[in-house]
Amino acid sequence: MDLIHNFLNIVSVIISVISFIFILPILSLFRILRFCIRSVSQDKLAGKVVLITGASSGIGEHLAYEYAKHGASLALVARREDLLAAVAGKAKELGAPKVIVIKADVSKLQDCKRLVDETINHFRKLDYLINNAGIVKICLFEDKRFIADHASIMDVNFWGSIYATHFALPYLTKRKGRIIVIGSTGGWFNMPGMSVYNASKVAQQSFFETLRIELASNIRITMVTLGIVATPLAKDEVLDKGKLRWIPRYSVEGCAKAIVNSARRGEEYLTAPTWMQSVFLGIMLLPEIMNIVKQYFSRICKPKHKRQYLF
Repeated sequence: MDLIHNFLNIVSVIISVISFIFILPILSLFRILRFCIRSVSQDKLAGKVVLITGASSGIGEHLAYEYAKHGASLALVARREDLLAAVAGKAKELGAPKVIVIKADVSKLQDCKRLVDETINHFRKLDYLINNAGIVKICLFEDKRFIADHASIMDVNFWGSIYATHFALPYLTKRKGRIIVIGSTGGWFNMPGMSVYNASKVAQQSFFETLRIELASNIRITMVTLGIVATPLAKDEVLDKGKLRWIPRYSVEGCAKAIVNSARRGEEYLTAPTWMQSVFLGIMLLPEIMNIVKQYFSRICKPKHKRQYLF
């Protein structure tokens, strides 16, 4: 058995080199052509029903505005009903024919069932589910006194997206709909102070990559991997606590527009801002150097223990 693995170790290196030299350029050309074709024939959103979790502020709020501009009807979900009402009002002004507001906590199973039921009862269909709701707590793992307090991060970021997806699947299947998952570059660019948050995003991505294969013929999935976006979470004082201020912030308006356009083109993956793809490549090809960078920040990073909410 070891001989087989030794043989595969050698062959895999040869295949990888050949792939980078010959296959990657051809694949890149194919991607460019596909991008051009899909940009011309994007999905029409008028009359579609879009359910957005974490829609009271930040990325979820601006996604609502972008879909409203295209004439989609919206089901907006978050815990802060007053903010949701304001977002709903602006979405109607921007062109959304119908908007409903649903106060819910995605970390609760019954709330997720209810938010899907209310959407279906009102619109009788569902075309897009956007799993956007999430929270993050900045704190070094060694400073976590009550580890159970951090279970809420997994409850919202991971289980919240799974709960909502579970109840939405039958209706999305009928419409050949799409699931959009708002992930994070923290899943692979692991900065200190965000261990549980990063783990929740890795788990989320792994789940939906598996689901993509299981539902390939029925539902499409767009995985969105974001850098630091200029949301209420990414204020200067918050970034200072996590020693993240040196990373350029991406505008929330540009982020929302990129996500909507990517999904309309039928893309399976979106990294925004695009330059973060180079960072991912560096992590894959130059892990030793990237580990030195991470270790440097882990030495200087002593963030305070404070929870911040994305919605």
